[in-house]
Amino acid sequence: MYFKQILDERCGCASYLVASRQSQEAAIVDPSIDTPQYEALLQERNFRLRYVIDTHVHADHVSGARALRDKHGAELCLHEWAKVAYPFRPLEDGEELALGQLRLRALHTPGHRTELISILIVNPPRSPEPSMVLTGDSLLVGDVGRPDFEGGDPAAQYESLTRLLRLPDWVAVFPGHFEGPCGKGMCGRPSTTIGFERLYNPLARLDRGAFVSTLTDGVPARPLNMTAIEATNRGVVDMPWAMLTTSPRVREIDIEALERRPPDAAVLDVREPGEYAHGHVPGAISLPQADLASRLDEIPRNRPILTLCERGVRSLRAAQFLMQMGVNEVASVKGGTAAWRAAGRPLAFGDARVEKARITESEWTHAGGSRP
Repeated sequence: MYFKQILDERCGCASYLVASRQSQEAAIVDPSIDTPQYEALLQERNFRLRYVIDTHVHADHVSGARALRDKHGAELCLHEWAKVAYPFRPLEDGEELALGQLRLRALHTPGHRTELISILIVNPPRSPEPSMVLTGDSLLVGDVGRPDFEGGDPAAQYESLTRLLRLPDWVAVFPGHFEGPCGKGMCGRPSTTIGFERLYNPLARLDRGAFVSTLTDGVPARPLNMTAIEATNRGVVDMPWAMLTTSPRVREIDIEALERRPPDAAVLDVREPGEYAHGHVPGAISLPQADLASRLDEIPRNRPILTLCERGVRSLRAAQFLMQMGVNEVASVKGGTAAWRAAGRPLAFGDARVEKARITESEWTHAGGSRP
């Protein structure tokens, strides 16, 4: 057996190459759009790609599954409930894919998404029991995947976590994320074990009611360009450029400079609508980071752009993406709306009927870890 974990610092995601050394057949799980890295591994090891598996429809990075399928003639596999606009092999709960002597067993683990599956890896010549599980965005290290995307269900996430934690202690856990916006308590490690998570994952100690309450009491903001990325991964649009792939240094300004901004400067508030409605810098335009790529044509190109969020982290991501798209005169407001509010500056308010968002902030900046 050959096993390789590939970590992507740009989006905090992990993908996997699993292969049989006997048959030279390989499977790639949750590949990103950066397919040359997988091509190099396949060529180096002389593996033949038989399966490409997406554990679910991703919302924070563009999948490379269809590109790999088309180049290698591999089978593209998702759970049978996946709602996509392209053909795929539908997997049922418990269905196994043969990979030489290996068996890849689909385990339906909904909660983050309706169609989410985990992949149990079994090597029968060594043991009838699985030795590892690729959990996608179900079980993460110290956390579980957020339940608020389309098809998400915190009660189903509880059942999926319970099911996974029934596996033997020794089973190694390799999640789809090691950091990023799909969980709010990940510790940053790229792997763990079932036994360790059963003992030390704080969510594993909760009953159903407390689990659901904890999971829904504040979630991270929707990922940068989620609208365009998810639609691309469903096959309904083609916007692979929506994924942030660079880490340019962003100029930051303080709230004093924001107050003295030129009259023609456009201030983009990239927070969620429920944050914007309940207090924003006067004159700021609401353009949530999740919708930035899909609404790119609304951003003026002949005016200075100032990006603004709650504490100055999301605005950095947004500014990096705008720079990637050729918007050069852009800066991020350090400290964000929280600093403006704390300084006693006036706030404007939107539609009070919009429910106030409970957002869990993160210092992770999506494009290479810490602040640029």
